[in-house]
Amino acid sequence: MSVQTGIVMLNLGGPATLDEVGPFLVRLFADREIIQLPLQAWLGPFIARRRTAAVQENYRLIGGGSPILRWTTIQGEGMIRWLDRLSPATAPHRFYVAFRYAPPFSEDALRQMQADGVKRAVAFTQYPQFSCATTGSSLNELWRAARRLGLGNAFSWSMIDRWPTHPGFIEAMTRSVQIGLEQFPAAERHNVLLLFSAHSLPLKIIDRGDPYPQEIGASVQAVMVQLGFAYEYLLAYQSAVGPVRWLGPQTEQVIKQLGAQGRRNVLVVPLAFTSDHIETLAEIDHEYGELAHRAGITNFKRAPALNDDENFQRALADLVAEHLASGLNHSRQYPLRCPGCTSDQCRNLLNPVASPESVALAHDRQLRM
Repeated sequence: MSVQTGIVMLNLGGPATLDEVGPFLVRLFADREIIQLPLQAWLGPFIARRRTAAVQENYRLIGGGSPILRWTTIQGEGMIRWLDRLSPATAPHRFYVAFRYAPPFSEDALRQMQADGVKRAVAFTQYPQFSCATTGSSLNELWRAARRLGLGNAFSWSMIDRWPTHPGFIEAMTRSVQIGLEQFPAAERHNVLLLFSAHSLPLKIIDRGDPYPQEIGASVQAVMVQLGFAYEYLLAYQSAVGPVRWLGPQTEQVIKQLGAQGRRNVLVVPLAFTSDHIETLAEIDHEYGELAHRAGITNFKRAPALNDDENFQRALADLVAEHLASGLNHSRQYPLRCPGCTSDQCRNLLNPVASPESVALAHDRQLRM
């Protein structure tokens, strides 16, 4: 039986083995949609080579490679089980993984979709909060790959380009926080500070008008509403690399400052990561854990990633089912380019499934609801 609807799960990915770390970093630092460096053709590979040994050591610390493909596969399988029941009219469904800097790449996903007979396709970002550097970059590469393979008209596309406040996602994140709080002694829980941590971005991207900070803030606010604002909370950003200025405050600096202020109970909530990978397992658990200990934070814990959470898999299925039923090609916000955008690739959609007229009707239905 051929696949009726293909769901392409987009992410930057991670090296599965230590040998893949070097090529992964070279691809990352060569990508001007993520990091813009002076003399990038020379400086990008130079930084990648300089960082390879240290990054390999971090991956060795967490088992020798990134688990992101394994978790994405588990999440995709659970999503499809739910989706076939939620949207039988568009079944059978199949998911495909398309990473930016490590296998499987966009070409791998597209070739398999062609072999499976897919005609209707949904590009589904696995970043809840939109950024040109993450979701935008992944979408641009997907369209480029389709053209490189001669598959520009092979599939009718729509996309799920952001979901920062989707009820299922917020419910899953709230439960993650509650599980994280259970790691603290009952008598101390009222005194826990929630430190939401999201991946940082170069300020040059933010200054162009990228919506990422406001969407991260919307997710934080939605989780805190579910928690009844029962805890103090902060938002910080992690994983800044390279000789450029990044969005802050930086998580490591906030941890030092909280220790200096005498805070002793801190729960880190990795808000922009829907599965464990190096930023949670090595950076937060080990690097920041040691930093917190030195800073005097005696109870430093992390809320668990969503990984194999079945409720999160149902949330992913709900997102796709709602999207397929909407008749829309993308979110209302997607076509709005950043005020300072200079790229001619941004906000494209290859071979859209819905005509402008049907999209206008779908928007009218939404407004009347």
